[in-house]
Amino acid sequence: MPTLARQDNIFVLDLGDGENRFHPDWISSVNTALDEVEKAEGPRAMVTTATGKFYSNGLDLEWLSAHSDQYQDYVVSVHELFARVLSLPVITVAALQGHTFAAGAMFSLAHDFRVMRADRGYWCLPEADINIPFTPGMAALIQSRLTPQTSHEAMLTARRYGGTDAETAGIIDRAVADDALRATALEFARAQLNKAGDTLGTIKARMYASALAVLRDTTNPLG
Repeated sequence: MPTLARQDNIFVLDLGDGENRFHPDWISSVNTALDEVEKAEGPRAMVTTATGKFYSNGLDLEWLSAHSDQYQDYVVSVHELFARVLSLPVITVAALQGHTFAAGAMFSLAHDFRVMRADRGYWCLPEADINIPFTPGMAALIQSRLTPQTSHEAMLTARRYGGTDAETAGIIDRAVADDALRATALEFARAQLNKAGDTLGTIKARMYASALAVLRDTTNPLG
């Protein structure tokens, strides 16, 4: 399960050491961590990462298959998490140490910055291959954070991007060696510590107003 630690003014949220799929308990745990980040005062930023092979493998399809009657509520909770990170009033950095797939990739896009290992791991939106269409909220998030050319390729072809390719495509901000990943993420975060606060939150809310409106629409989240 996710765990939150603090290094001086930087909160480090470790998403877990498994596939870090979006089980309802996992989502609840991440939201609890975000509560703590939001309630803190003064200069601060947040880095998310994980331990092991995966940053996140996305939706918990096994849980969904056993709770199909809760599908719409589940999607709403995922959308709310994306919206919350996208508009969080602190600078957020995703340190992608492992595979970052599907909703996990979308979660990374909700961050302000992304750094990724150059030597191992893929960033991928596999929905076209696994026959799960993007919800309107998911599509809005992806298209708000990637260029039209990159979002078109990533969404339609399910391409797996390694770190260097992801940097070239503008999906991530920097591809680095494994032993430099966390330090680089902390460097990004540390440079923006003083931005935390209501003004930053307002800037994000207005910058991504269209995507946030779709993500927060609970009337028809599935389209």
